[in-house]
Amino acid sequence: MKIYHLLLALLAISACSPPEQVGNRKQPNYDIRPRPEVKLLEYHPIEVVVHRGANHLAPENTFAAAAKAIELGVDYVEIDVHRSLDGVHYIHHDLMLGRTTDGWGPVRLRSSEYIDQLDAGSWFDPEFAGEPVPHLETYLRWIKGKAKVYLDVKTADLEKMVDLIYELEMENDTFYWFWSDSMLEKFRELAPELRVKINAHTPEEVREVQKKYDPFIIECNVNEITPEMLATCRDLNIKIMAYADSNTAEEYEAVIRSEADLVNLDRPLLYLEQLRQLQDSLEEYR
Repeated sequence: MKIYHLLLALLAISACSPPEQVGNRKQPNYDIRPRPEVKLLEYHPIEVVVHRGANHLAPENTFAAAAKAIELGVDYVEIDVHRSLDGVHYIHHDLMLGRTTDGWGPVRLRSSEYIDQLDAGSWFDPEFAGEPVPHLETYLRWIKGKAKVYLDVKTADLEKMVDLIYELEMENDTFYWFWSDSMLEKFRELAPELRVKINAHTPEEVREVQKKYDPFIIECNVNEITPEMLATCRDLNIKIMAYADSNTAEEYEAVIRSEADLVNLDRPLLYLEQLRQLQDSLEEYR
């Protein structure tokens, strides 16, 4: 335990650098071209949220993963937010850098100067070598108008993050989830009009969190979207998001046949294939 604390202390000392040294602010220039599958979502009543971007087509939480999701016509791209040692917000899932970059150590104990040099793409495929760990601000400025954003906030300067959302006028293009109740409560105080998502699994839980947090969205598994759950959410003006846990064709078909308002998934191409098959089968009976 003492060695671990010593390591954290050494990281904190070695990683310090002033915010003005931050790079990685240039927006990418992807040639985003809509794929034919986009037409499948044109009249689809369920909004599609892709988890960490199109993470089976490109490295998760990168510009490339978002670009591929946008090409498929999805409604929302889900991202994870962490704060660096010197206060820069990054899009990265894990507490540690090692799984999806060539760096190491906790995000919160690494400087932006260090993180900006990392390769967040080669682990997935050499095609994506050089993909940066995106700055939240750069990412939001780039994606605005292309897709909406679901922010899973791990660590953050909430005041700074809220100010950025208002500056970019993305209040209606975002919703949020927080790891801790304390962060959620502070966020609610700072920006009561911004939209939050809460996990709930029964009508009783929905009523409880509605009184406490006034959520915009409730997330649950598709098999929990019962008539009672639907009625409760409709009465309280809360949207239901189905969480695709297994990301199988069978689960996606269940989502498509449900009355969910949104779906949070990992394999958008498989979802679109299931949607195409169901649409084709319905055409046969018209």
